[in-house]
Amino acid sequence: MNTFHPENPDTRRTFLKKTGATVLGTALIGLDTIAGPAFAENKNNVLKVGLVGCGGRGTGAALQALKADPGVHITALGDVFEDKLSQSLATLQKTGGDRVKVDNAHRFIGFDAYQKVIDSGVDVVLLAAPPYARPAHLAAAVKAGKHAFAEKPVAVDAPGVRSILASAKLAKEKNLSLLSGFCFRYDKANRETFGRVLNGAVGDIRAVTTYRYGGELWSFPRQAGWTDMEYQLRNWYYYHWLSGDFITEVSVHSLDMMAWVLGDRTPIKAIGIGGRQKRTDPLFGNIYDHFAVEYEYADGVKGYNYCRQHLGCPGRNTVEVFGSDGKADVSIYKNYKITGKNPWEFQGKSNVMHQAEQDEFFASIRSGKPINDGVWMANSTMLGILGRMVAYSGQEITWEDAINSDISIGPKYEDYSWDLKWPVSEVPIPGITKV
Repeated sequence: MNTFHPENPDTRRTFLKKTGATVLGTALIGLDTIAGPAFAENKNNVLKVGLVGCGGRGTGAALQALKADPGVHITALGDVFEDKLSQSLATLQKTGGDRVKVDNAHRFIGFDAYQKVIDSGVDVVLLAAPPYARPAHLAAAVKAGKHAFAEKPVAVDAPGVRSILASAKLAKEKNLSLLSGFCFRYDKANRETFGRVLNGAVGDIRAVTTYRYGGELWSFPRQAGWTDMEYQLRNWYYYHWLSGDFITEVSVHSLDMMAWVLGDRTPIKAIGIGGRQKRTDPLFGNIYDHFAVEYEYADGVKGYNYCRQHLGCPGRNTVEVFGSDGKADVSIYKNYKITGKNPWEFQGKSNVMHQAEQDEFFASIRSGKPINDGVWMANSTMLGILGRMVAYSGQEITWEDAINSDISIGPKYEDYSWDLKWPVSEVPIPGITKV
């Protein structure tokens, strides 16, 4: 059986011997270095950018693209909902002025809007539709030779992850930039902290814990005239076939930071629990409201992810790295420090990570030195999918079995339509639900 994962180093120490001398320097690299002379020489050339998925995150990415590069013009928008597109366009025009050149012929509505944006003559596409659509959208963009920003997560199941890996490989062959929406990797404080950890500041890593505690997110009450499909798509977050569940959609940021600090190795297996304690109203579809998952690596290192969405309870967004020579504590947006043999604390100026990722993306395009985040963004997404699988089923599942699964939890993208009646499964029950 073919497997889909990057080559793993024999041990973390081997990994550090191979890369330790460059990890910290790479983590702290500045935009001026990335851009190089080619950026300055070409900065006045227009880059036509199309946005697919006109919600808040997509609109935000487009605004940041305008700020990242003075030669960016937004020339096409696509979404399944006309109201979303209109709201996004108004916001972009207010900020971008005459650099937002989206005439009526370049405002595309429907499930095929993504292809129309890609075919409209753009150079770059920002892919920010809900996660179920990402594999199909990225495959089409790369096939057409477009640089692409892919919001996280990049899939909701293993077949989708494998599609992303194939697109990432093709993007590399075509010398295209492929930027991930895992924005915490573009945060300056995280880069400095995790760069030091990867260079051995806490010694050999024994365990990593990640916490993502928060409340409920948005939801939209059903309106007259909505079909089941429209209702579910407007509330896509609460249906696992559209979002991947919240461990894959939200807590995946924490899992990505765990993967990052472990050198982007993949685990050998996972086991965990999850369920619904407060999210019992049918309004909340069929996703869970809490997970606790243990990931085990080949050298005995353990990674733990704890996440919940319970309104009225304390929030937490942390990463703790326990090593043989010390400990790294990251409290997102608050504190970043290392204790033990090599004490250190971040005291620099924070950046805006969403802006930084777009700055680096467009600088890479200008310089002809493409970014390709494809493999690690696919594997970080798969960590969330694996966590969902073990919690839904109650079983221990290996990485190999999970990544090679042929089970798709939703229909093929080409089958999506307003008349589609996709059966919504019952809330998963550990010990009964099969994954």
